[in-house]
Amino acid sequence: MPYIGPPLPHSYIPSSPRVEDPEAMVKVGPAMVYCPLTTSQEWDDIVSATKAGVSLTGTAAMGKVGPVIGRVDIAENENSYFFRVSLPGVARDQNSFSCDMEPDGKVKIRGVTTTGENIVCKNSQIFRMQSKNLCPPGHFSITFQLPGPVNNLQFSGAFGADGILEGSVGKR
Repeated sequence: MPYIGPPLPHSYIPSSPRVEDPEAMVKVGPAMVYCPLTTSQEWDDIVSATKAGVSLTGTAAMGKVGPVIGRVDIAENENSYFFRVSLPGVARDQNSFSCDMEPDGKVKIRGVTTTGENIVCKNSQIFRMQSKNLCPPGHFSITFQLPGPVNNLQFSGAFGADGILEGSVGKR
């Protein structure tokens, strides 16, 4: 079983011996390798050696544990609160998405994810997914609390094609 988790310290020495014979290696299927400190050439060599891999660089390679959907940033000024919520793969139509604000500052988001399926039909072709790292399809809800009470009639929001919901609401 391969190690899945945050990067290990440079002083880590694996307990299993190194396999010098490529024929003796066991294939385990798709895997994810975190290499946040490699040079560009080293990274290109790693990526070119894989056939079905995912390459992550920059902040994506940090390997932070947490949900893909529902990451929240909150800010405030004298008069308002501002928030951003990560919602990749969420349907943006009015029938399947809602964002409600309560006077006490509670924000409730409900929707449907459309990614993570086993089979994808695109451009008159059928694809069977080899890896599934996105949230599974289905209904979800996210609730979070702003730092204080709000005037929920002063709420304005925009859900962009980039999968980020941004909202601003006046303080009460």
